[in-house]
Amino acid sequence: MTAEPDPDADTGDESGSSDSSDRHNVPIEGIQTYLSCPRQYEYEHVYRLTADDESPETDRLHLLRRAICAALRAGDVETLEERALEEFETQWDDYAEEVHSPTQRRHERRVLEATIRAYAEAVGCDHAKGLYATRATGITGELVGPDLPVTATVSATRVGGENVVDLDIDATIDYAFLEGSSFVGVRFVAAPDHLGLARYRDSWEGDIEDAFADHVDPESDRFEPRLVGTLFETATVLEGLRTLRDRLGLEDARTCRYVQIPLLDRGGLSVNWHRDRVETTLEPIDLTDRYLDHDTFGMTLEHRNRTIDGQLKRVTYAASTGSYEPTERWEQIERHACPTCPYTVCCPEYLSSEVAFDG
Repeated sequence: MTAEPDPDADTGDESGSSDSSDRHNVPIEGIQTYLSCPRQYEYEHVYRLTADDESPETDRLHLLRRAICAALRAGDVETLEERALEEFETQWDDYAEEVHSPTQRRHERRVLEATIRAYAEAVGCDHAKGLYATRATGITGELVGPDLPVTATVSATRVGGENVVDLDIDATIDYAFLEGSSFVGVRFVAAPDHLGLARYRDSWEGDIEDAFADHVDPESDRFEPRLVGTLFETATVLEGLRTLRDRLGLEDARTCRYVQIPLLDRGGLSVNWHRDRVETTLEPIDLTDRYLDHDTFGMTLEHRNRTIDGQLKRVTYAASTGSYEPTERWEQIERHACPTCPYTVCCPEYLSSEVAFDG
């Protein structure tokens, strides 16, 4: 078996220069897959098997992200909405999607255009002002993506050995800016379904803390990979933002925050067929307080959570050092992950559970 990391090992990149260190790189999407099923992680991120998981929703999200980021990069608050719509129109002309009719295609286009307007009205213009004010401080470095990389580095010491394993966890955001004394990272997502319980609770203490503790408890049957994956992503992005903040020399930013903006959530969509009007609303979700442990904050004055950070280290270490057997949580994995997994045809655990011989 692979040795567990020392839970007392430091978090950060201080050990990166050690001659006795190994380095592993893992994307946060991989960690989230590992939470759902270690075997699926092995197929996707070790063997690099690919499944055809592209969907119209994914394509539409890419269209919106590129259009909005291009408008933000232009540097003019007053024309933000107009520029985003123009960029979207250019991309839409080259966008091919299988639809039932030209009427449906026209409707989908109008929904996405309404989304851009809703973004500009809800937060876009305010975020753009903060972005341009941040640029005006004289920093040299990119603040707008899409897919602006941020990386968290954690270090783990192998039990029984001296060498240190440096684990780089990669994530991306779409843009970052100063807002008061906080450095804010924003990522566009399709819908909030992936947040799990964090969609409905706004603080760590209470239900989120209990659900997290139950998920990591080997004696518990509770299985919350989406919630835990969201908290791990938040931890990764916040650490990456701290690194980016320090590299850019943003001394006024005492804390960092992470916000997701669902762009394709149809919950706020309103269609008036008689007046030929399409409108929608957006609800940004600040994940920082869902992650923040106030006891840790009181000790570090940073938005951190030692419980989450420690588990993130352990899971990342396991994923990067070959622990792929899903037997410990197989009943929950089979129930939650297998029905939509594209690799069941070659998964030994799944096949052995499906095939039985009389004897």
